[in-house]
Amino acid sequence: MKLLVSIHDVAPPNLAEVAALWSLCTSLGVQPALLVVPNWHGAHPLGEHPETVDWVRACARAGASILLHGQRHDEAGLARSVVDHLAAVGRTAREGEFLTLGAAAALGRIQAGVDVLRGLGLDPVGFVPPAWLARPAHRRAVRDAGLALTEDTGAIWLVRRDVRLASLVIRWSGRAAWRARVSDWLADRRATTRVPLLRVALHPSDLRSPVTAASIHRVLPALVRVRTVLTYETLAREEDLGCAA
Repeated sequence: MKLLVSIHDVAPPNLAEVAALWSLCTSLGVQPALLVVPNWHGAHPLGEHPETVDWVRACARAGASILLHGQRHDEAGLARSVVDHLAAVGRTAREGEFLTLGAAAALGRIQAGVDVLRGLGLDPVGFVPPAWLARPAHRRAVRDAGLALTEDTGAIWLVRRDVRLASLVIRWSGRAAWRARVSDWLADRRATTRVPLLRVALHPSDLRSPVTAASIHRVLPALVRVRTVLTYETLAREEDLGCAA
């Protein structure tokens, strides 16, 4: 059984909390993937924060996969339809940047983000939409931007071959006490499932809640003991992980 571990929302304002999550992972022998946002909320261009860029580069040299995680992450200037609202219920506080975008708009933002990362010496292997919210057409945009993979809440997509790898994801939310308790309960349940490919997605805010922090410190070491940890680059090269669907 395989395991992928990632840290989302890598951006200058989140660096201290991201670094704390990185330290937790590496203490367990895991180099997690880093999901990098080129211009967090339109106010923190990555190129203007050399300390963040240097830190991400050092992690990449240590074995971290780099993935693009939106262009700015939030939905500023984008209008939701009723269908979009329904798709996002309970999933995000207006952070679904790709929720409303068609293929052309998605490609424009993905390509711009890829260009920023490559210009800073970072080579992304894939793209993950914020909150995993995007229309199916975004997968074509990911491929057209020259990337190998994307993912949603139920699967990872190897877009060059149009292969779907079924994969549960464990993530936490501490935005409210009830959300923290529910995500703790779900994490325990999902950690015991014997699916071939399981993901753990960590966010900077996860360590702020005592409930979610304790859950992560319990669940992640347990998973590392019983599963083989993969990187996203390795996943992109695999022909058959036994979980294609």
